[in-house]
Amino acid sequence: MIDFTPSRGHTTLTTTTAISLLTSAFNKPSVFRHHPASPSNRTLSSRITCETMSSSTGTAFPTRRSVTIPYADLKNKDADLSAKIEEGFGPNGLGILSISDVPEFSSLRQNLLHLSPRLANLPQKVKDELEDPHSRYNFGWSHGKEKLESGKPDLLKGSFYANPILDVPTTDMFLKQRYPSYCSSNIWPDSALPELETALKALGKLMHDVGLMVAYHCDQYVSKGMEVDQNESLKQILLRSRCHKGRLLYYFPAPRSDCVPDSDSMSSWCGWHTDHGSLTGLTCAMFKRDGVEIPCPDSTAGLYIKTRTDQIVKVVFGEGEIAYQIGETTEILSRGYLCATPHSVQAPKGEEVSGVDRSTFALFMQPDWYAI
Repeated sequence: MIDFTPSRGHTTLTTTTAISLLTSAFNKPSVFRHHPASPSNRTLSSRITCETMSSSTGTAFPTRRSVTIPYADLKNKDADLSAKIEEGFGPNGLGILSISDVPEFSSLRQNLLHLSPRLANLPQKVKDELEDPHSRYNFGWSHGKEKLESGKPDLLKGSFYANPILDVPTTDMFLKQRYPSYCSSNIWPDSALPELETALKALGKLMHDVGLMVAYHCDQYVSKGMEVDQNESLKQILLRSRCHKGRLLYYFPAPRSDCVPDSDSMSSWCGWHTDHGSLTGLTCAMFKRDGVEIPCPDSTAGLYIKTRTDQIVKVVFGEGEIAYQIGETTEILSRGYLCATPHSVQAPKGEEVSGVDRSTFALFMQPDWYAI
């Protein structure tokens, strides 16, 4: 069993530890039957290295649109989407694609993200009651518990973690003690913000269901290069899992003194990392000033990805689209037909960002605790 700590999709490991984890995974029997052909010949070290990437002042990185699949095509099991899957997730892709025109997504996104600042601004006593140290803050509220690349506590953002599919993944006390970050129960602010539970579960379940459709077409693509055991396909692994995790993120507004960067480091909001789960669903961020939604105040802010050729590009997708990124677990189990990529989130800069907050939501889909 490899503990990838599912909800901490943005937590980086040391290179040595990550290589050890991935090497042990490669030594286990794959859920896919072995096939000698594999498109990925990258070494383990190049796959998982998460170094700090900097740019000299004024450097503009190219912007690329994510590969996009309409929902109507995605839900058609007879459609051959292999070319799109390969373009987005294959060895030469960016490790990301987006799904457009998903029914109800836009309204569910709005409902949840509007609650993010309200949650973050609850009285400290209420937020303290939402913390779960036993799960290593992988359930409920977390603020200042993670560390930035500098080693300092991350006070820039607060997170709320919950399993949108199961409130109680298991009642087995041994498992709850052994795997607290997977097996603990949800914690909801029932009195202080009762609508949060409904909103997070609704958006999380929708992104989970669409993610399963993405996984199905990933399996169809992979099966063209190697034999896949249909009972242990990516879709079936995720369908059986009880430990998917939603993460509602709130980036606190920066005071004017913090709006001008004091370094050239790109990873000012979220350091360079590769997700460790199977599939990560993402919403487009929502920005607000004084409670009013506004466009992102800095065109250079957003998601950056390191390509297979070591280039850094900014990746964009539509506000009404759900983006999905491949995680390390899927890369391992697919023998490199589906590839994860290092990525980071760049914060807005400049005087215009004073008083601006940011909210977003991610769904980390990964195997059950017994599956690897």
